[in-house]
Amino acid sequence: MRVFVAGASGAIGRPLVRQLLDAGHEVTGMTRHEGAAEELRAAGAEAAICDVFNQHALDQAVAAARPGALVHELTALPEKLDFRDKDLYRVTSRLRTEGTRNLIAAARAAGARRIVAQSIVFVYAPVGEWVVDEEAPVIRSAPPPFGEGLAAILDLERQVTEAEGIEGLALRYGFFYGPETHYAHDAWWASEFRKRRFPVVGGGTGVTSFVHVDDAACATVAAVERGAPGVYNVCDDDPARASDWIPAYAEAVGAKRPFRVPKWLASLIAGKPVAEMATTTRGASNAKAKRELGWQPRYASWRQGFREALG
Repeated sequence: MRVFVAGASGAIGRPLVRQLLDAGHEVTGMTRHEGAAEELRAAGAEAAICDVFNQHALDQAVAAARPGALVHELTALPEKLDFRDKDLYRVTSRLRTEGTRNLIAAARAAGARRIVAQSIVFVYAPVGEWVVDEEAPVIRSAPPPFGEGLAAILDLERQVTEAEGIEGLALRYGFFYGPETHYAHDAWWASEFRKRRFPVVGGGTGVTSFVHVDDAACATVAAVERGAPGVYNVCDDDPARASDWIPAYAEAVGAKRPFRVPKWLASLIAGKPVAEMATTTRGASNAKAKRELGWQPRYASWRQGFREALG
């Protein structure tokens, strides 16, 4: 199949392009930079240098690629995630709203039958069970900067899954770890852990779902090839309490054991929304993706992944 990948030079875009090529697909990767385009060509893909907000140029690039499927992996998060910055998600939110509209329009005009888009697994409301499936309620409002980012991701999911004439799948990825991700061994988060600036908050009750970026790419290849339209949780088999994964990640990146701080202190230092997330976030079940996409993560647990992929 011919596949057009928007965001082909990002943390998931690079392994995704490689895996699509290995699976026998013809790939065109979209990027805004000539250097990244050269990397794509060297890997065996075609390259389209284009800005998603230039609709005319985008339409031409997608039409030239003649894709059967389009994959949307565009984000613009900074390396340093400052959750007190109200503009933290501003550019990424635009990519997920206006950018998604433009990509769907270009895909439809080019005759693509399928679109697969990046969503996030940490959208679930802090109610009920600690590990939930795709039918669980999502958070409908949140304080800044999370509110804007949340609204944008839900808009992306709606656009993709309701796109007329196109099979739309939104993949709710767990937190990425592995090369070039925010949890890579050389990333900013790792440096914060080494400075002991990432504590366990309260009882460490919040549950996080992780996925190695290569496993996320593998699930995306599967979603290009099969699966009914809708949303899918793409994460490992082992949703993790903060009290478990934070010390394990610290050990994996060579940091000292993290501090424990009460929730009220975390609220003062990092803000109430961050403290709430640290203690109430829900983990996700990947049963639907495994069943309907025929996908199985190589790293079934972050415990294995942290040891083998972050050392």
